[in-house]
Amino acid sequence: MLPDGFYIGSFKIYFYSLLIIAGVLAAVWLSIKEANRRKLDPDLVWDMVPWLLIAGIIGARLWHVLTPSASMGITASYYFQHPLEIFATRKGGLGIPGAVIGGAIGLFIYCKRKKLNFAIWGDIIVPGLALSQAIGRWGNFFNQELYGGPTNLPWALYIDEAHRLPQYTNVAYYHPIFFYECLWNLFNMFLLLYLGRKYVKKLLPGDLLLIYAIVYPFGRFMLEFMRLDPSLIGGVNANQVTMAVVASGAILALIFRHRKKNLTDNKNNGVIENKKPGK
Repeated sequence: MLPDGFYIGSFKIYFYSLLIIAGVLAAVWLSIKEANRRKLDPDLVWDMVPWLLIAGIIGARLWHVLTPSASMGITASYYFQHPLEIFATRKGGLGIPGAVIGGAIGLFIYCKRKKLNFAIWGDIIVPGLALSQAIGRWGNFFNQELYGGPTNLPWALYIDEAHRLPQYTNVAYYHPIFFYECLWNLFNMFLLLYLGRKYVKKLLPGDLLLIYAIVYPFGRFMLEFMRLDPSLIGGVNANQVTMAVVASGAILALIFRHRKKNLTDNKNNGVIENKKPGK
């Protein structure tokens, strides 16, 4: 059986936790490089980490509490009936969408307090966020979770019988959805870094944040079709619907703000061209 951690004395250290920490450190490293590239104070990245981390953990836990996966055999009402279980994070249960939303709220509050531009710092942080997600997803490998339907593909993931869903106890190999999402997050990171350099003069502050909010949700939306244990609310996949709404909203916001910019630029150019010399 694949180990999910190790002990120091009687205290167990989970690989999942270590990978989350590694992802956070990687995100900080990349965000510092991006801040330096933009000639902004890199120390602000370290200063905002506690805000993002605490808000992200709270958001991740609340997301799980409100949308537990079907394989857990419980619904959100279970946590309302047993409120102390909400704090039992060592039993598992963190939702990435909630972590992203919580982190965004934490960043917004921090920027408000420090009088910083939220859009600019959002652009700085999202490549590192995508990298941290790619690293953190490997925690699902050690926990033997986030796998898709049965498959005989060469990269199929072996799941111990103890971690299989009841209706699949006789099936050993599955699609490694965690790995697919890891690759998608890496693609997202490289795309954001490329766009931030290639189109630096065309992008508006906050564009990379919106592009992240399109690319990640799109990948997650598609991968939800493969999951065997979706988070259902009233028979509807909560994660999938949320991803569709977020991606659609980000697309509309991106189109609207650039259309508005183009209209403003055209109007200003028209005024300049119609100006008489010497006026």
